[in-house]
Amino acid sequence: MQLGRVVAAAVLLTTGLAGPAVAAAPDSSAAAVSQALRNGTLGDSHTLDDPCGGVVQGHQVDLGCLTRVVAQDRTSASPLTTPSPAGFSPAELARAFGLPDAATGAKGMVTIVGIGAYPTLEADLGTYRSQFGLPACTTANGCLKVTDYHGGPPLAPDKSLAGVEESYATETALDVDLASAACPGCRISMVQIPMDVTRLLGAVLLQQPGPLADDFGTAVTYAAGLGSSAVSMSYGIPIGLQGEYLGTGAPAVALHHPGMAVLAASGDRGYLGGAQLWPQELPWVTSVGGTSLTGANGTFTQHAWGGLFTPTGEQQRWVGAGSGCALDLGPAQGQPADVAANCDGHRAGSDVSAVADPLTGVAVYRSYAPAGGKAGWLVAGGTSAASPFVAGLYARGGHLSDVDGPNTLYRAPAGSITDIANGSNAQQGCAPFKTAVCTSAPGWDGPTGLGVPSGLGAF
Repeated sequence: MQLGRVVAAAVLLTTGLAGPAVAAAPDSSAAAVSQALRNGTLGDSHTLDDPCGGVVQGHQVDLGCLTRVVAQDRTSASPLTTPSPAGFSPAELARAFGLPDAATGAKGMVTIVGIGAYPTLEADLGTYRSQFGLPACTTANGCLKVTDYHGGPPLAPDKSLAGVEESYATETALDVDLASAACPGCRISMVQIPMDVTRLLGAVLLQQPGPLADDFGTAVTYAAGLGSSAVSMSYGIPIGLQGEYLGTGAPAVALHHPGMAVLAASGDRGYLGGAQLWPQELPWVTSVGGTSLTGANGTFTQHAWGGLFTPTGEQQRWVGAGSGCALDLGPAQGQPADVAANCDGHRAGSDVSAVADPLTGVAVYRSYAPAGGKAGWLVAGGTSAASPFVAGLYARGGHLSDVDGPNTLYRAPAGSITDIANGSNAQQGCAPFKTAVCTSAPGWDGPTGLGVPSGLGAF
């Protein structure tokens, strides 16, 4: 989620992608949605619902999730729910990214850092994994661990924040499901940061994100103590008035753990110019961008995720995988000089990418709906899908001793990362930086980084 704006109403994003309209019936025909999604023609019949928003102490806060879900229809604010999965399955993702048999690879630990309570997480994860034939991952068999960010018991629900918790549960469901898809044999640790209203409002209203960033630092440090292979954060905090503290202070230092992959979603607002989000901007955090994925039966095509959307009651604006330049920081760990040159020698994002476009989205199961939402299968995307998926590949690859941010990706063997050379995440160019910062072309580019993984060779 991107913690950033206060708005008067929930944000609805309407796709401008071309293609035949495929109407979704109120009971959500999974077969029709599934076919349109794989053909890349879902756009004209659905809005995208930004699920993370709610009232916090009287303020309607747009928490700007880096998760986006397909809505019921063009005019609905309700997420599309289907009785059976409509989005891409783990098996399809494995074929699209050239992954080996599910039993192949290391069985490390993927830690997801999230916010808020999610009491049905274990049951929902069980539904997802059972549906797709993945091995059970439970607290009883030692595969799943759910704690707060100090290692205490899972957070208890807060009835006064039911709407926000329901939103965050969608985010967390996507995270744990995509980590499962990437590494079916991995253990999963869910580390929950409390829903601290003071910190949330401080980050959003006062542009003082330091305390919230400190919480993420505490969570990542705890994850390192667990022996995690990889940590994924599907969050992006605007720098606000504390850029120096976030870039070099305590929360930045707390996220630096050589030997453990630390990843963050690059963002869902497209090209960010010279202002990146935190912690994506940190040189020792791998920033994960996103693609649109289409195809079926083993034949898939990917391009940079970017498109024109019309939020309800607002003008059209561009949405897609985030990219930009962190002008107060040096290059990412291992980032070659010719890549950093796109940002005048500073940190250029992103580093790598995976599926993110919600209109070619993945299947996610979520039942926790304390605010009255419908339980069921969702079609979800955003770079929140890409980050936990790539985190799972780090844990499954198992070669972590030399990992320090994205450094090993930049020296990955030839053929282990497939370049994405088409698409853009900006409507009006990349000024003042070089074209590659917002437009996919041969070699590194901002929307997709080095490209998408092909097998486990880069990990």
